[in-house]
Amino acid sequence: MLRVPSRLGVCSYRNLVFGYLKPFQRALKAMESIEMASVSLKRPIASEDLSGDSVKRQKVSTETSLKAQYVEHSSGIQNENTLDRELTLEVPAEKNEKEDIEEAELLDGETEEESPESFADMMKHGLTEIDVGITKFVSTHEGFSGILKERYSDFVVHEIGKEGKVIHLNDLSVPADEEDPSQEIYSVLSPEDKKRLEELQLFKNREDNVEIEVVEDTKEKRTYIHQAVKGLFPGLETKTEEREGKKYIIAYHAAGKKALSNPRKHSWPKARGSYCHFVLYKENKDTMDAINVLSKFLRIKPNIFSYMGTKDKRAITVQEIAVLKITAQRLAHLNKCLMNFKLGNFSYQKNPLKLGELQGNHFTVVLRNVTGTSEQIVQAMTSLRDIGFINYYGMQRFGTTAVPTYQVGRAILQSNWNEMVDLILKPRPGAEKGYLVQCREEWAKTKDPEAALRKLPVKRCVEGQLLRGLSMYGLKNIVSAFGIIPRNNRLMYIHSYQSYVWNNMVSKRIEEYGLKVVPGDLVLKGDTAVPVEEGNVDSYTINDIVMPLPGFDVIYPKHKVAAAYEEILAADNLDIKNMRHRVKDYSLAGAYRKIVIRPQVSWFVMLILMCLFEHT
Repeated sequence: MLRVPSRLGVCSYRNLVFGYLKPFQRALKAMESIEMASVSLKRPIASEDLSGDSVKRQKVSTETSLKAQYVEHSSGIQNENTLDRELTLEVPAEKNEKEDIEEAELLDGETEEESPESFADMMKHGLTEIDVGITKFVSTHEGFSGILKERYSDFVVHEIGKEGKVIHLNDLSVPADEEDPSQEIYSVLSPEDKKRLEELQLFKNREDNVEIEVVEDTKEKRTYIHQAVKGLFPGLETKTEEREGKKYIIAYHAAGKKALSNPRKHSWPKARGSYCHFVLYKENKDTMDAINVLSKFLRIKPNIFSYMGTKDKRAITVQEIAVLKITAQRLAHLNKCLMNFKLGNFSYQKNPLKLGELQGNHFTVVLRNVTGTSEQIVQAMTSLRDIGFINYYGMQRFGTTAVPTYQVGRAILQSNWNEMVDLILKPRPGAEKGYLVQCREEWAKTKDPEAALRKLPVKRCVEGQLLRGLSMYGLKNIVSAFGIIPRNNRLMYIHSYQSYVWNNMVSKRIEEYGLKVVPGDLVLKGDTAVPVEEGNVDSYTINDIVMPLPGFDVIYPKHKVAAAYEEILAADNLDIKNMRHRVKDYSLAGAYRKIVIRPQVSWFVMLILMCLFEHT
């Protein structure tokens, strides 16, 4: 607890709100129930992973984004004579059955061995901003410090979709579809039947199956029961059995490959779009983990999901997802099954989503224990509003362990497959615990994928998928082994390397030319980049300038930075003139990204008081 100056008597500042501070209480409550104001989650907000010593926090002390390095952070020097505050910002910007059961339970929650770590804890293991090219600022003001993501609800992200609209989850209903089974079909299941089926689906009931007696034995009635079970309880299969003159519908979990149903084999109305788009609200879980959980409960393969961008784990996030030939009815039923997830705003569309299609993200951020004078805070926030921030790719783009994801991406681009496997599977210091550590140690000791896989109960993580691929294809066919990992997950490594190059090149550009527009800079005309000429320099500001992520379908600046691109790629044994890969998925087309963003930003500071009274 930090004491305030004596002029405030015995009051002290804490991140706690009491009943007599109702305005502040309402403000905090609003921050912690961001999404679905009109939709009940039917449960309290999950308790967050705050340890007894209030660690698992990220103290930002390297003068980052509020000096406009990147939006999510606040920073600066300490000032002994200043007050602690809480600052809120809003910024829009750019197996077998038993194993299946155990894995699904692990995917949906934390294991006892692996308590969640904060991003700050994980980043203690070696990777710094300098390592990934984040080195420059847009201004020279003093800055201030604070704690980011002390709670995951302190960081709220809403995706901005292809049409430029902020995505919200505000409708849990299933869209009417004339070709869907009538809702009357579902009335053939009694409340008791539904309860037993739900327990079976959630793996809480260890029975092998659920039997439903067909009282009115007609083909139509049996068909309705089959349809109702499959429609309401995704992942369950049904069959009809006859015993002693009575007929029963048996619901059970399909085993093996059949469990991962192929949506293409099921009938699908021709008039309906092939992809069900929906909004995913999630708490404290990253996008790829969330997809793995959904695919496990739906008993489908993760690679039939698509999305425009991955979102932070330690956050509340809202984004659009698309899935191939899975009905909204099946997806909506998961709202009864899963904690820390909600699915809604369903629609059927012809096309999937693609990485990078989003227009940006809208952030609502709470910085706690803000230390700085009012002047420092106003100066920093005014700079963010009026000048903007360097649009660096943030730290989570590069992973949260001692092995950065960009190093894996570099090995892929170099076709150095053995190094890629080693980087993904080798032991790494500090950040990981429990079964994943045991798996890595087994791999380092034996190089036996099956032995390492046995140490890993959750096999849908990248490490588990790679080991499964190596078990199938062997170390002499690593390309195929790696290929069983969903495409978006594999491309994450490639994109990380592109982001690493981009960050370094933007730092080089700022170092050489500052924030002024110079001839040879690139601007976009539609989707095409063109160089700025001497005669039209004054027509642009730094907010118009873009720089390329390396690839075969981009052009490079027409000044010194072009040579820097060539040098950084050559240092990694890559040819800037030949960014096509013999494996088509890993060929880099490239893209353009603005180097300085001026966000629409607003903020307010809350002084949270706890008064101590001494009774005499």
